[in-house]
Amino acid sequence: MSDEDDIILSELNDEELTLQMHDDLYDGLKEEIEEAVNILLERGWEPYDVLTTALVAGMTIVGKDFRDGILFVPEVLLAANAMKGGMAILKPLLAETGAPRMGKMVIGTVKGDIHDIGKNLVSMMMEGAGFEVVDLGINNAVEAYLDALESEQPDILGMSALLTTTMPYMKVVIDTMVEKGIRDDYTVLVGGAPLNEEFGKAIGADSYCRDAAVAVETAKEYMARKHNQLAG
Repeated sequence: MSDEDDIILSELNDEELTLQMHDDLYDGLKEEIEEAVNILLERGWEPYDVLTTALVAGMTIVGKDFRDGILFVPEVLLAANAMKGGMAILKPLLAETGAPRMGKMVIGTVKGDIHDIGKNLVSMMMEGAGFEVVDLGINNAVEAYLDALESEQPDILGMSALLTTTMPYMKVVIDTMVEKGIRDDYTVLVGGAPLNEEFGKAIGADSYCRDAAVAVETAKEYMARKHNQLAG
């Protein structure tokens, strides 16, 4: 790794530094990402530009390679962890500057299910794409989802299940939303190993997402549609 040691981030120009950050994100180098974020901020970059040009662009490459089977879950989790390091610095600044955000998502694994690797991956990749994510964790009953929808007012509800026995609980949540007359207020995305597109349609979800990369692409599409409707 001798070549790596020779790179002094502060000596790179802006363009070289952002490209280096894409590489460092890909390699899951959290400290380097934190250092580089601070360097760009010191150079007068807007927090939102650091987020989009350096971090989101870098995570987009990670997402594509994950989708294409070049990267695997452990590497993506490392990249996402490095992203989180950078985000921790930017978050308070983004809040101050009122930067535009992609949208907001509430996500959680359904009742009876304690699997969370897939859900965590979606959360991290969504944050990497510029979404605000509220993660409810595992084993969520209907009430937990409804309370979060009410308090957080997200654009998107994401539900995850990894067991065939817990999958039907997604329908319970969606049916309850229909009963309460709030189903159409949210885009509902579902995912998890045993699910498929037919199941997603059958329970009344907007989309089934087979992995985290697809979840991000799908969420972006829905947000674009939503913005267009509002603009129209």
